[in-house]
Amino acid sequence: MGTEPRECVPERPARARRAVVAEWAPLALLTLAVLAGAALWFAGARGAAGLVWAAVTVAALAPAAWTMLRQLWRRQFGVDVIAVLALLGALLVREYLAGAVIAVMVATGRALEEYARRRATRDLRALLERAPRQARRRTADGGIEVVPLDRVVAGDRLVVGPGDVVPVDGTVEEAATLDESVVTGESRLVGRAVGEQVASGVVNAGAGFGLRADRNAAESTYAGIVRLAADATARKAPMVRLADRYAAAFVPFTLLLAGLAWLLSGEFVRAVAVLVVATPCPLLLATPIAVVSGLSRVARRGVLVRDGGSLEQLGRARTLLLDKTGTLTAGRPRAAETVVAPGGDRDEVLRLAASVEQLSPHVLAAALVRQARERGLPLAGPTDVTEEPGRGVTGRVDGRTVRVGQLDGEPPAWADRVRDRAERSGRSTVWVSDEHGPLGAILLEDPVRPDARRTVRRLREAGLTRLVMVTGDRPRTARQVAQVVGVDDVIARCAPAEKADRVRAESARAVTVMVGDGVNDAPALAEAHVGVAMGATGATASADVADAVLTVDRLDRLADAVEIARYARRIAVQSATVGMGLAVVAMLVAAAGRLPPVAGAFLQEGIDVLVILNALRALGGGLRQREVPPHTRELLDRYEHEHGGVRDVLARLRDTADLVATHPDDPGCVPAVRDVHRRLVDEVLPHEAAEERQLYPALAGPLGSDEATSTMSRAHVEIVRLVERIGGHLAALDGGLPAEEVPDLLAALYGLDAVLRLHLAQEEEDYFSLNTADGSPGR
Repeated sequence: MGTEPRECVPERPARARRAVVAEWAPLALLTLAVLAGAALWFAGARGAAGLVWAAVTVAALAPAAWTMLRQLWRRQFGVDVIAVLALLGALLVREYLAGAVIAVMVATGRALEEYARRRATRDLRALLERAPRQARRRTADGGIEVVPLDRVVAGDRLVVGPGDVVPVDGTVEEAATLDESVVTGESRLVGRAVGEQVASGVVNAGAGFGLRADRNAAESTYAGIVRLAADATARKAPMVRLADRYAAAFVPFTLLLAGLAWLLSGEFVRAVAVLVVATPCPLLLATPIAVVSGLSRVARRGVLVRDGGSLEQLGRARTLLLDKTGTLTAGRPRAAETVVAPGGDRDEVLRLAASVEQLSPHVLAAALVRQARERGLPLAGPTDVTEEPGRGVTGRVDGRTVRVGQLDGEPPAWADRVRDRAERSGRSTVWVSDEHGPLGAILLEDPVRPDARRTVRRLREAGLTRLVMVTGDRPRTARQVAQVVGVDDVIARCAPAEKADRVRAESARAVTVMVGDGVNDAPALAEAHVGVAMGATGATASADVADAVLTVDRLDRLADAVEIARYARRIAVQSATVGMGLAVVAMLVAAAGRLPPVAGAFLQEGIDVLVILNALRALGGGLRQREVPPHTRELLDRYEHEHGGVRDVLARLRDTADLVATHPDDPGCVPAVRDVHRRLVDEVLPHEAAEERQLYPALAGPLGSDEATSTMSRAHVEIVRLVERIGGHLAALDGGLPAEEVPDLLAALYGLDAVLRLHLAQEEEDYFSLNTADGSPGR
């Protein structure tokens, strides 16, 4: 069911109204009292007016003094001490109006701080309030029962009604339309096909659908997010460290200047005037507002930062260490290429392998089945399936015995070439064989996230000067990923304990952020100034070691968080510096006897308004990422989907080039070249021409200029030239391939293969990554 009972809903606005009243009532009462005193003053009852203002001063002094004493008891020496001394001094010199104005300032500061904290945690509280509490579960007799969420276990078949919150992580049994904005931060509706996984917490935006529970509620995604939200709302949000650093210098300076003004002039009122204009409301107000605004903004983008101190550290970071698997890469294998024996059928080999692997729980099996379904291959039901750990799976498909896994016996020559190719490219090899020998091989890879390179560039632009990839993977594979994403250094074969040591060493040199999956990276996350759990779900999401958690599996949100943190910190420092600078000037004037306490109080109020308005700038701005219009998003979706067909042609192109290179006299060579040329002309060239005509002009805005796509347009020209070159060879043929034509034809085939692969990768990294709309790897 996923939603609360209706009778509970009206309580929320009532609670919100009570919170607002409690927040602003003290300020309203003090302001009314000050105005009442002013009315008495102008009516001639100056004694009564003074008593009212004195009462206002005492009303503000009592809680402020109590707060200061508690801080001193904890050995904390903060900025509140100046406010207390200013209020006390105003009473002693009978400057009751000045004291009343200071009281209003202090009350305003507390109300604004509470408002800012409430606004910042609004998104987090929304998570808590809409947490699912019940579920609809199918019964054995075909009925539906409503059960408490804690009674749902893995394997239960649930029903999610229209508008319901998905109660647990599960697998869709019927096509569904979902609003995943709570988990991903994206407002667009997302369609999920049968067999796809969905996270708890998303909202059913379409018709009801069936869901098979994969986890219980406590282990599901939304439960982890709620635990983090509860933790975040329980902690004090303002950036205390920054304010205390200013206070450490400002408070002693203020007391010294006030003392000197009194000592040299003999007028205690001058000391009070100095304290009045020094009342550090720019620190009490501007700093929390800027930082809490930053916390709110990163929360809306799917990043939960535990407190203001962590946000401050994120804004000061200079070094970033990233785990490879699951952070820079998708974290799960993908069938990158299917290579077949001479004369074999690629789709048939993949279909046989996926049919046998349907019953296997292995992660590689899931990759094969997923790839076959994406290609629309009809999978057969396997029989006599057996699995030998470490060796593979064997079963019968359509009357044939099919084995998927390692290769037995002496491999043929073509298999040796495939093995070498996989080793050079850092891919894993899964062999597919039948009773007569190997039929082909499926090369698996853990693909680099399309947005990884762009995110790394944004992080450098944000001010990070050293980016290091740490991984337990092989050096060759690690270097390949590092080159693709553009990090400064790579550390391979790194065990969890070694990662922690590396983070500790980097942290000794600069403020360091460690990004990992929050499980085996926990020691390293704990050692960093800011530990970030990437794409965390379920129990992983509640890892206590993380200072920030990306609740959506998207690397670009890390760049968003860093940019927002830096911007919020810059605004906070700017506001505090400007406010304190103006206050110092006013303090010097007051020390010289040119600014009485009452005038100083009103001047300080003006300074407060100025710095608060500046601090509110942190509610927007700071992000370098440009917004993508809806029409452009639709084009990106369309052409990204078409890339699947282009990659299929690309695989055929590579097979044809290999056939020409190894068996140029084979009678099937020329037909194979003709077939791939036909597909290039009919499928690839129209795709590239449509991109040039529609997509690239639409990207000029998000990318900043028309020139941003110029190099990709040049690649289109080269693709057309190479296709025409292949066509020229075919037009001149009369029978088989002449030996003297083979080298140039191979150059065209392999050259086109290289250009197309690079072109597709660049489009996916630089363009399609702009449109990342969900947490699925590879998008």
